[in-house]
Formats: sequence, structure tokens, C-alpha cells
Amino acid sequence: MTDVILHIYDVTNSGSDKTNNTILHINKIFKDGIGIGGIFHSAVQVYRDEEWSFGFCEQGTGVFSCPSGKNPMYTYRESVVLGQTNFSNFKVNQILRELSREWPGNSYDLLSKNCNHFCDEFCERLEVPKLPGWVNRFANAGDAAMEVAGNTALRLRQAKTEIVSASKVAYRFLLGVANNAGGSPESPGNSNRGTPRFQATWFKNLVTTGAKPSSSSEIENQDEDRHRQQQEEDSESPLRQNSWSL
Repeated sequence: MTDVILHIYDVTNSGSDKTNNTILHINKIFKDGIGIGGIFHSAVQVYRDEEWSFGFCEQGTGVFSCPSGKNPMYTYRESVVLGQTNFSNFKVNQILRELSREWPGNSYDLLSKNCNHFCDEFCERLEVPKLPGWVNRFANAGDAAMEVAGNTALRLRQAKTEIVSASKVAYRFLLGVANNAGGSPESPGNSNRGTPRFQATWFKNLVTTGAKPSSSSEIENQDEDRHRQQQEEDSESPLRQNSWSL
């Protein structure tokens, strides 16, 4: 059984003193002042005076080691004892060999697969607690923001597709009504659609009541009844007939 120690550094390898000082200032405010996180590099020490971490390279594994707390690329900040592992030195070396194959240097990603993600994975296999949340909080927040942006774009594309599909359906329906109105109701192409008068009445009923008549003959019979009733009323009212003829 041996301690598993996390070594934490301020990321000051930008090549610009101004940028490095800005990062140090951010870490001082957000970690030391508020306690929510910062921009950090981390590495895990287990057995021997050596720490293991992950970084970018074009070929080969991205897993590397250096003397504990002495990575020359960053500014050392602090160490945290994460717990103790029951694995032997041999088993730890076996885990490191597996990780070396699984973490190639060209797979490095600042937000989704960085040194802190590697240390989390290493600690999980050592069966000790993962990194404190503040160590990788900025990367996790950035990765979550990218995921939200991607999902939002997907929803917008889906909504656009649905709108276009609905527009096409409406267009085809209106085009069919126009074609029926312009063609002969007795033509073979219109035999299954009904007369234009039936189409108009059916659409009106659909909008007002949501019910579709059972057949076009039903509509035509109703129209004939109304026409007959109108003729009877006109024959009984000559004054009204005269008024229309003026």
C-alpha cells in the first residue's frame, strides 16, 4: 500500500510573459480567492519519486513522467494526497503500460482530453478518489458549453427541417385544391377527390367543426334543398322579386 499524490501546477507555458501573468492572476482570483477553480496542469505520483501525466505529441504516446513536483514547463503550486492504493508496483506499471497505449499524444484536446482527464482515469484504475473538482473545472465548463452549443445547433436544424416539411405538405394540399378547381370534376384524375364544391365545403367543415362529410352527394343534396326552399320563398314574395329586378 502506498500514497497516491496529485501534483498541481499553474499553466505558464504560453511563451508570453503577459499571458502567463494573466493566468496566474486568474488562478489567484478564482482558486485562492473564490475557490472555484483555475487553469492547471496536474500529474500523479505513485511509488518512486516520479510523477505521471499526459500531453500532446504528434506520434507515440502522450503519457510521460518527470521528477515529482519539478515539471519545468509549468509553475508548481501544491500537492494533494488523494488516498492509498493497494496495488503493487508491478500492477501500477502494468496500468501505466495500458494507459500509454490508450492515450496517444495526437488525441490530446484542451477541453475534453487533457492532463487532468488522464489523471482522473489513472486514479480510477488505482482505485483512489479522483481529482478535486476545482482542478479541471474550467475545462469541464468549456466542454459543457461546446456540448450545449452543439445540441442547440442540432435542435435548430431539426426545427428547420420540420418547418420545411410542413410547408411542402401545405403547398401540395393547396396545389391539389387549385388543380381540382381548374379541372373537370368528372375527369378520371378527380374521380377520388370529389367536386371543387365538395372540396371547398369539406375544407370549411374541417376548419370549423373538424368533421368531414361522408360523401359529396350529401353536400349536393343539401344545396338542392336550399335552392328549392329559396324558389318557394321567391314565388310567395313578388314584391321581393320585383325589387331585385329593378
